[in-house]
Amino acid sequence: MAGIERLVDEQLPPLLFEIPEPPRHLYLRGKLPSPNYKFLAVVGSRRMSRYGKDACEHIIRGLSGYPISIVSGLALGVDGVAHKAALQAGLHTVAIPGSGLDDSVLYPRSHVSLARDILKSGGALLSEEEPMFVARPESFPKRNRIMAGMSHATLIIEAAQQSGTMITARLTLDYNRELLCVPHPIFSEGGAGGHTYMKLGASPVRSADDIIELFGFEENKEQQKPVVDADEERVLTLLTEPLERDQLIRLLQIPTSTANALLLTMELKGFIKESMGKIRANI
Repeated sequence: MAGIERLVDEQLPPLLFEIPEPPRHLYLRGKLPSPNYKFLAVVGSRRMSRYGKDACEHIIRGLSGYPISIVSGLALGVDGVAHKAALQAGLHTVAIPGSGLDDSVLYPRSHVSLARDILKSGGALLSEEEPMFVARPESFPKRNRIMAGMSHATLIIEAAQQSGTMITARLTLDYNRELLCVPHPIFSEGGAGGHTYMKLGASPVRSADDIIELFGFEENKEQQKPVVDADEERVLTLLTEPLERDQLIRLLQIPTSTANALLLTMELKGFIKESMGKIRANI
C-alpha cells in the first residue's frame, strides 16, 4: 500500500530486540529519527485533568532543541496532548495506534488529522498490525509493549490504579527501562498510579531538565530563553497561580485597555495561556 513500508530485522528500532517477545515486523508511515535520538514514551489518562495537560505541555516544551522523539499512542487525553506538544516544540514524534495505518482504519477517528500533522512534520506512525486492521481491545496492550520496548524511558503524566497506562508502566520496569512520573497532589485520583510506581523506584519529574539529565545531554547552548520585559515580568510574578482576567488587571493597577493589550501580546508570545476563565503562566 502506498506510503506504508514494512520494516523487518535491522530496520526495527534496536531496543525492541531486547524485549522478551519482539515484533517480527512493523509497518511504518513517515520517517523514524536518526540513531542518535532518544525515544521518550509519554503516557497517561484519556480523561486527563487540567493539571495533567499543563504538566505534559510544560515538560515537552522544555525538551525543544534536543534529539528526543516523543512516543505515544495517538489516543485521546494525554497521548494526543503529548503529540501536539511535540509538534509545537519542533520535536520528532512517533504515534503507535492500536489499529492499522491506513487512513480508513486509523484509531481514534478524531485524531486522523493529528496523524496527518505528525507525518507532515517529519514524524512517524508505527503499527504491528496489518494496514487495514481495525482496532480491537486486545490490540492496545500489544501496542503498549511496542511503546515501552522501543523507548529509552517512559513518562507517566497521570494514571489511575487500573488503566492501560499502568500496563505500559509495568512493561517499562520489566524491560529494565527508566520509568518517570509527574508528581500529583495527594487528593488527585489521577495521580494514584504514578505514586504507586514512585514507591517502587520510579523517578519523579518536575521539569524537562530531569529528562535531559537522565538522557545525558549537555545543556543546549543554542536553546534561547524567552526575553521578558519589565511589564511582562510583573505579570508573570503575579501569576504564581491562575487568576481571573479581572482580578489580574486589578492587581496590575494599570488602565484596562493597556492591561488587555499587554496580556494579548504575552499570549501571542506564548508567555501566558487563558483557559477555563483563568490566565496562567506558560513559561
